[in-house]
Amino acid sequence: MKIVLPVAGKGTRLRPHTHTKAKSLVHVAGKTVLEHIVSRLAPLQAEEYIFITDENGAQIERFMTETFPDLSCSYIVQKERLGPAHAVALASPRIRPGDDVLVVFNDTIFVTDLTRLQALCGDCDGLIYSKEVEDYQRFGVNVLRGDYIVDMVEKPDTPISRLAQVGLYYLKDGARFMGYLQKTIEAGQTVKGEYYLPAVFMNMIGDGLKFRAPEIDAWLDCGKPETLLKTNRYLLKGRHHCHGQADNTVLIEPVHIGRGAVIRNSVIGPNVSVAAGCLIEESVIRDSIINTDSQVRGMVLRDSILGDAVALVSKPRRMNIGDHSLIEMEG
Repeated sequence: MKIVLPVAGKGTRLRPHTHTKAKSLVHVAGKTVLEHIVSRLAPLQAEEYIFITDENGAQIERFMTETFPDLSCSYIVQKERLGPAHAVALASPRIRPGDDVLVVFNDTIFVTDLTRLQALCGDCDGLIYSKEVEDYQRFGVNVLRGDYIVDMVEKPDTPISRLAQVGLYYLKDGARFMGYLQKTIEAGQTVKGEYYLPAVFMNMIGDGLKFRAPEIDAWLDCGKPETLLKTNRYLLKGRHHCHGQADNTVLIEPVHIGRGAVIRNSVIGPNVSVAAGCLIEESVIRDSIINTDSQVRGMVLRDSILGDAVALVSKPRRMNIGDHSLIEMEG
């Protein structure tokens, strides 16, 4: 098996955290998004991981070399921003006849049993993983007839289907899939100047190929600050790890404290991840993500994300308040 991971893209919805780093290297629940994803792919024992990168490709390569040194990885730069299908098509030189292919986009962390791939694909040509959602108008959805996909609709106005595509695709015949990608690009089938995978899959379905739409157990969006915090809460649930130092500090589960982090005279949690090398003193923090080597002193934080090497410092207030007063202080 070959696994294709398109990790190019500016991650504009996550700015300012993606001004200086690839969006897949943003931290959540003690790990980068990419580490969460690759860890979930490990049971497949893939022959090769093919990364489609942009100018941040060196960051991705360095991270993979340090974190997963035993994996066989290759890196291809997408020089033109021509859409997701174009990005996946760049992997074509790495795909040989007989290879099956898994395509994994990195805006979301998935929860599903990938070891069932072969069983689920026994009577079809591929799998387009899905998740039933209420706000179907925001997504591209799969339309089924019986067990198979017959149509794909982008952001439907009516509930023709609630099965949103989650960015996880399995193709039994990878070389044939790459051929269809190339045909779609050569035919100029674009939406607002970019090539998207639904056009490719509909061409394949039109030629008689069959696809199922298995549902994943959880779909964890990491594309925006508010959804990243929601994912942090989900992944921390049932976990409580303190690998650092906590002096005169209350830790309210669940929290993740990275190695080398030092916390003094503070209240941390619930739902807080603190990365390695951080220093937190005299602060109260909940529902937040604090990234590597940051310092927080004298702060009360909630629903916050701090990037790498941030210094956030305040001082205690001195107040003289009379009876029956009401003081509302907003950050």
